[in-house]
Amino acid sequence: MKKLVLIVGLGLVIGVTFYVIDGRAQRGLWMMGPGMMEGGYGMGWIWTIIMFGFWIAVIVGVIFLIRWLAITTRTGGQSARPEDSALEILKRRYARGEINKEEFEEKKKDLA
Repeated sequence: MKKLVLIVGLGLVIGVTFYVIDGRAQRGLWMMGPGMMEGGYGMGWIWTIIMFGFWIAVIVGVIFLIRWLAITTRTGGQSARPEDSALEILKRRYARGEINKEEFEEKKKDLA
């Protein structure tokens, strides 16, 4: 829950920052600024491409963040490392008390 509050708060701070930097807070939300319909500086299409790329990056970042949160929440913050052998994983499970001694010995024989 703390992670969700942190993410929402960070999103609000970033959103308000962009809102103020963009100048819409001073001009009003629907007023057009220089470069939009008045001829501008002749670089409108470049800023369109940059903004499109920015939003693609934001969407991809959010997807990766959600994926990372789902994985760490599901595994309790610990994930099995690919270099761990099955016996190492079994030993950790026994040490945490997830399995008893009989199960440990049985599974150890199966692995050997």
